[in-house]
Amino acid sequence: MNIVHIVPGSGGNFYCGNCLRDSKYVVALREQGHQVIKIPMYLPIFADERDINEIPVFYGAVSIYLKQLYPIFRKAPAWFDRFLNTKPILKMAASMAGSTNAKGLEEMTVSMLLGENGKQQEELDRLVDWMVMHCKPDIVHISNALLLGLVHRIKEKLQVPVVCSLQDEDVWVDTMNPSYQKQIWKLMSEKAKDADLFIPVSRYFSEVMKQRMNLPDEKIKCLYLGVDPNEYTFIPANQKERNIGFISRQCPENGLDIVVDAFIQLKKKSEYNDVKLFLTGGYTGSDNRYIKGVRKKIKKEKLAGQVIFLENFEDSSRQKFYNKVSMISVPVRNGEAFGLYLLESMASGVAVVQPALGAFPEIVNMTGGGIIYQPNTPEALCEALAGLLVDSEKLNAISLKARDGVESNYNIHDHAKQMIEVYRML
Repeated sequence: MNIVHIVPGSGGNFYCGNCLRDSKYVVALREQGHQVIKIPMYLPIFADERDINEIPVFYGAVSIYLKQLYPIFRKAPAWFDRFLNTKPILKMAASMAGSTNAKGLEEMTVSMLLGENGKQQEELDRLVDWMVMHCKPDIVHISNALLLGLVHRIKEKLQVPVVCSLQDEDVWVDTMNPSYQKQIWKLMSEKAKDADLFIPVSRYFSEVMKQRMNLPDEKIKCLYLGVDPNEYTFIPANQKERNIGFISRQCPENGLDIVVDAFIQLKKKSEYNDVKLFLTGGYTGSDNRYIKGVRKKIKKEKLAGQVIFLENFEDSSRQKFYNKVSMISVPVRNGEAFGLYLLESMASGVAVVQPALGAFPEIVNMTGGGIIYQPNTPEALCEALAGLLVDSEKLNAISLKARDGVESNYNIHDHAKQMIEVYRML
C-alpha cells in the first residue's frame, strides 16, 4: 500500500511522545513492505529524522503565525515564505517561549479546523497539491483530531480514505482560553464526519473522545501504541544501581516538581544515600522560569550532585538514560492518553511508577511492569518509590515483567499489522 502520514513536529527541543509514536509506526509499516511518506507540519520533528530531508515542512509555524496575526504577510513573496519555512528558522522558533503551547493560539486552532474556509487555505492547497503530485496514496493518516480541517480537501482532491489518530487533544484544548474551548470541541465534532475512522491509543482515551467529540462506536477502533523491543537494551533491575528517572518535557503539566519534591523527601532517610535522580526530556523557552525554580530548590536542599539533568534525549542518549535508572516516574498532573515513555522504559527493564490517572492504570495492569499510586502528590510518590527501593526482589520481578509485557502486548510489529488490516478494510 501507499500510505501518507501527516505528522506535526515539536522542533526536537523536548521528548515528544506523539512525534515518536508516529515515526515508529512509519518505520514498522515500511518494514512490512509498504511505501510510507511522512509529511511534517508546523515544526521539524527530531534531529534523527533523516527520512524527511527532501520533504518540505508544511504550515511552517513562523509563516502561519505571522499570516494569522498580520494579514499583510499573506501577500508576502514566495521567497520570503520559503525562508520562514527553512529548518534553521523553524528550529529557532521551536526553542522560543510559547511555540508549542496552546495558550495564545486559540484563533489559529479555530482557523486550522475551518480548513479551506480558514486563513490557511493557501497552505492547505499547497499541501494537497504536493500530495497529488508526489504521493498518490491509497490512504492518508493524520496524527490527531486538531488536523481534521485538512480532511475535506484531501478527500476531495485525492479520493482516498482518511484515518485520524486520537491522543491528548484534550491536553491542548483544555489549556486554552475558556471562551474558545467549547467552539473548538464543537468544530472538531463537526469535522469528524469527514474522517473515515478514528484510532484512539487506549480504551481510556477512547471513552474520553467519544464524549468530547460525540463519536459513534462504529467510527472508532482502539489500537495501542507500540515499540520494537529489539531496539532497547534490556538490563534487569538487579544489575543496576538504585536510581530514579524522569523522561518527558520538563514542565509543570508533566509533574517534574512532584518527582523532585518526592526525591527530596526520600533523601531525608539515610537508607537512600546511594540513590540518584536523573532528569531528561528537554523543554521549551516557556519552561525556563519553572526549571530555574526547580534547580534552585535542588540547590537549597544540597542535592545538586545527586540530581542530574541530562540534556540529550535523542538516539543513543535515551538508551543510556534507561541504562542508568531502575525505575522512572512521570507524574503527569491530569493523566495522559498513553505515554510512549512507559513502553520505552519497560522495554529496557525499567519499572514505571505512575499516578492512578488517565491510561496509566490500563498500561500497568496489562504489563505488570510497574506500580500505581494515589493521590498524585510528592508524599504518595515518595512512599511508592521507597517501597520498590527497599524490596529488591519485587523490583527485579517487575523489571522482568515490564520487558515481557511490552513484548506480549505492545510490540509495534503486531500493531502495524493491525493497522494495515484497518487500512485495507477502509
